This record gives sequence, structure tokens and C-alpha cells, in this order.
Amino acid sequence: MRQIPVDTSDATAMVAQAPEPKIRDRRTGEIATDAETGATLMTVSVMFALRGEVEILNITVPETGISGELPMGTPVALTGLIARPWENEFNGQKRHGIAFRAVAVTSLTAAASQAA
Repeated sequence: MRQIPVDTSDATAMVAQAPEPKIRDRRTGEIATDAETGATLMTVSVMFALRGEVEILNITVPETGISGELPMGTPVALTGLIARPWENEFNGQKRHGIAFRAVAVTSLTAAASQAA
């Protein structure tokens, strides 16, 4: 599957919704895990602003890549952000979109307070 790296160097990112476990199967409540490491996957909604455009991105990140508490409004750095186009068919209807995944979502306020 094609992965497209996302340049975040000029972007501003803030938590729109705190991390929560990614659900693999809504019927059973099964939590998604990383196929390679077995780590629990989390979903973090992030306000992503770049060149006057703002979007809310739902980013999948391993639980080990989340730095501490990330309440709404926290400015964050997105490490290793990639976009992955997807397409599927469910009940005869084709759906498509872009999934986002990051290696880590790190609070910039926690990093600033540690540096001070």
C-alpha cells in the first residue's frame, strides 16, 4: 500500500480530541493493535493548520508514541506523519479516503516546560 510522507515543518498542530483506543471491530469492541509490534493503537484528533487552511485529522499512533497527557488544545509535534489512501466496498457501496498515521504525537508544552 502506498504511503505518502507529510511535511509538518511549517504546520501548526493542536489536539482537537484527546487520544482514545482505536476500535478494530465496533461490534465486539476489539481494540486495534500494531501488526508488527503488538502495541495498542490510539486515535488522536488533531487540528492541522498550514498556509491558512485548517483541517481536523484523525491520526493513528501507537500508544507508546503518545507523550503523557494530551488534553484538547495542546500544541503537538507529529513525528513520522504519513498519509495512506484507502478504498473499500461495503454492502455494494464504494468508499474511499485518506488514513493518517504517525510514529509519535508529542506535547510541545511539556517539552517547553522541561527546557525551562
